[in-house]
Amino acid sequence: MGYRVVVAGATGNVGREMLNILAEREFPIDELAVLASSRSTGDIVDFGETGKQYKVQNIEHFDPTGWDMALFAIGSEGSAKYAPKFAAAGCTVIDNASLYRMDPDVPLIVPEVNPEAIDGYRKRNIIANPNCSTAQMVVALKPLHDAARIKRVVVATYQSVSGAGKAGMDELFEQSRNIFVGDPAVASKFTKQIAFNVIPHIDSFLDDGSTKEEWKMVVETKKILDPNIKVTATCVRVPVFVGHSEAINIEFEDEISAARAKTILREAPGVMLIDKHEDGGYITPIECVGEYATFISRVREDPTVESGLSLWCVSDNLRKGAALNAVQIAELLGRRHLKKAA
Repeated sequence: MGYRVVVAGATGNVGREMLNILAEREFPIDELAVLASSRSTGDIVDFGETGKQYKVQNIEHFDPTGWDMALFAIGSEGSAKYAPKFAAAGCTVIDNASLYRMDPDVPLIVPEVNPEAIDGYRKRNIIANPNCSTAQMVVALKPLHDAARIKRVVVATYQSVSGAGKAGMDELFEQSRNIFVGDPAVASKFTKQIAFNVIPHIDSFLDDGSTKEEWKMVVETKKILDPNIKVTATCVRVPVFVGHSEAINIEFEDEISAARAKTILREAPGVMLIDKHEDGGYITPIECVGEYATFISRVREDPTVESGLSLWCVSDNLRKGAALNAVQIAELLGRRHLKKAA
């Protein structure tokens, strides 16, 4: 016996990846509905490489009564409109948007980090998926925090254009092509040219000079991992199609060596340590695409503080940063609460 599952936003980058991962992981599904807005109604989407195809239904006309769970990739505006409706009908919403992440009645879950937090989902019948850059970072931080208690984190991100959706990917491609043929590289989705450039600006600016993306990393890390950890972030968009990278500096309460940290990370759930002190002995975004793991490289001690480490963290943002984490939440929800699958 399996679940009746909805994927909303099924024609977007994350929604398609959700379908791929549900198929890859053989999630126990008795019935699947794929939804999107009216402009995509009637489109056909693939269910991974299973050979099965589904016709997209209009989310406005869909009745969620009797469905077990819905994976949402429809943005905050769509979630505000439809998540309460689905939740009230008894269909648990796993939401990829930022809207509910900081709601105290909505669990914000990374299954490798805080699986027990899902037990509070019945308050709203909504579970939030964290920001893509936060998700991979807390997977790396959790086992180190358990070992030596993290005091402070300084992170600089190198975030791919797929984090801005299809429009971001199209803009990088079009600008790159135009530059090669001598045509203007017009910025539309991004605030400046993204091709052959980096932009230290993701999301809107806040009063203190940080951006909303940076704020998300701070508050989400505290909610998921530990409210006492101090976090400061600089988030940067880079001309990479898929895969977010992060340079993370960590200060600990207790002593921890690079050697011990590597031993811990090798055994940590969701982590793949690739760290050789040689040419190519590290992971780059190209190599993480399509993978489930959060990859860690360049682990080394920071001599400027009493107990500190620096490391390099890379993950497929469409997977662990979004679709994979959502499916893992669905698996966790099934194991701990719904328990319909054999």
